[in-house]
Amino acid sequence: MSELVREIVEVAAMVGGDADDPLLIVEADGLAPTAGWTHVRLEPHVYITPPDDGVQDFDLVGDRPAGSAADALAPVEAGWEGPLADWLIGVRIHAADNMVEEEVIEFDDDFDDEDDADDDDDYARDPAEGHVRDNEDA
Repeated sequence: MSELVREIVEVAAMVGGDADDPLLIVEADGLAPTAGWTHVRLEPHVYITPPDDGVQDFDLVGDRPAGSAADALAPVEAGWEGPLADWLIGVRIHAADNMVEEEVIEFDDDFDDEDDADDDDDYARDPAEGHVRDNEDA
């Protein structure tokens, strides 16, 4: 039987796919209460009507080991991809002890993945527009 992991450590949410078929891509790192958890995954909440806050909720869940396991926090990770809802502005990932909200990042068309890694400081997130922008253009 699946249950929530103990804690969310880090969350990333971004837009993938293309203009005709955009995808929501969510990745979460967390901590399980013991080692040996399996089938760790993100389960989206299902809504009859879109939430007023524009945030899609997910649970980070997995299956506890059948036998005994050491009581030591163990890192787990999961990802989810699905259609991008037009109302969505962020995600909220739930665990037993906490939850983490993250804005969805959409990359500009002129963003080049091949830019030098040393130039990472030249790019910053523009929360007002929900995408990455070049600081030199600001």
